[in-house]
Amino acid sequence: MLAASAEVIAARTTRMAQDLTNPKGQDLKELSLMSTEKAAAMTASANAVAASAGAIGQRLGRAAMDEGAIAMRAAASLAEARTPVEAATAQFRYALGWWGRATAQAVTLNSELMRAQAEAIAPIHKTATANARRLRKKS
Repeated sequence: MLAASAEVIAARTTRMAQDLTNPKGQDLKELSLMSTEKAAAMTASANAVAASAGAIGQRLGRAAMDEGAIAMRAAASLAEARTPVEAATAQFRYALGWWGRATAQAVTLNSELMRAQAEAIAPIHKTATANARRLRKKS
């Protein structure tokens, strides 16, 4: 995308410089595309970010509710313990389970954020590379 963007900027800058000396005037179609294409790509990108954030937020909310229920069960186990060993076992079981759940949540969140990043950049990448191809043909 970086190479395509550089190519598009160079082609459009050259075209604008040539248009200043062109008696027929500027290529208004190309100039208008510079704004409308960016706006469309950024809108699509923002929509992708919003959708990803909503989905991630919902999943994290469900995970928090689930963890609350698990913590309540662990507290009940501690309260029902008849010996210090039973209490320590219940506490250890909860702590060990929490560690595994927290690790899984972190891995899942990382994957979701990487996917969200890819989905957010996709419309911008698509526009930049399509412009580079189109402007190469015009040259």
